Amino acid sequence: MRPVVRTVLRGALDRVHHVRAVPPGEARSTVAAVYAQTERDFGALAPPVALHSPDPQVLAAAWTMLRESLLVEGATSRADKEAVATAVSRANTCPYCAEVHGAARGPDGGRAAGPVAAWVWDGGAAGPPPVPPDRIPEIIATAVTFHYLNRMVNVFLDGSPLPPALPAAARGTVLRAVARSLRPRRPGGPARGGSLALLPAAPLPEDLAWAAPYPHLAGAFARAGAAIGAAGERVLPGAVREMVTARLDAWDGRPPGPGSGRPDEPLSRLAPGERPVARLALLTALASYRVTAADIAAVRGGPVPVDDRDLIGITAWASLAAARRAGLLLARNG
Repeated sequence: MRPVVRTVLRGALDRVHHVRAVPPGEARSTVAAVYAQTERDFGALAPPVALHSPDPQVLAAAWTMLRESLLVEGATSRADKEAVATAVSRANTCPYCAEVHGAARGPDGGRAAGPVAAWVWDGGAAGPPPVPPDRIPEIIATAVTFHYLNRMVNVFLDGSPLPPALPAAARGTVLRAVARSLRPRRPGGPARGGSLALLPAAPLPEDLAWAAPYPHLAGAFARAGAAIGAAGERVLPGAVREMVTARLDAWDGRPPGPGSGRPDEPLSRLAPGERPVARLALLTALASYRVTAADIAAVRGGPVPVDDRDLIGITAWASLAAARRAGLLLARNG
């Protein structure tokens, strides 16, 4: 079944929207290194990783966060982290990730996820975490990773990892095979820190201090934060970054929901030429499931040319800004 799974997942690269993912046969340098690690440690080249390939540094950042948080086992089992991934994905209205990681949970599809997932779903607002202190950094790391990935997936991928033409009767079987292929091939999963060399070392920011007890997590999130931060500074005007940050500072970390107001209200305060990119950044951060082709077209047609690498930089910066805010709130409640 593994060749079928690889065919399904690689075929999904053709269904990445708005940007062209680098095909494996064209991958070079950092992109080739990330693709090789993903195949080895994750079991397949997953489209949520590959969609970042127009920007090799952001690609490495996304993979490093995913590998070191979800795949590397420590005090928290892979199964519990899959439950967190599923809960966060459902909170963010990301059916693609919820489907994959719910299937990885087993027959219940992640519905019987337990108190850890419930704590994460609520942004930690319901009370102290129902786990020992040594597990909290790993839980937060997984939650932050999927707050980030859910937003990118909502913007650039379909609502399911499976091809639309796949017969309904076969979808459950293929999805379970996909989930099985993404399970660790050896006890304990990949070695800690194996992806860190993909990016230069960076200091750990204060809002990511929850990762400090685990060097592989601290290294991963510090490096990823620096790489994605640099991408955002390159493509987003300072006024846009400040406006998105201000909105996130007021966010309580809970799922906004479709009736929670308009995340694009502050746009009138910006220069007209900045509004399309600001709207895309805000929607990505606060309601990524609402991003449309028209939003992307407005950015592409703006006064400053925007290529695929730029588009990844805009959305990655907004996605990680929201994910870091969600992680900070969990840490404060931990």
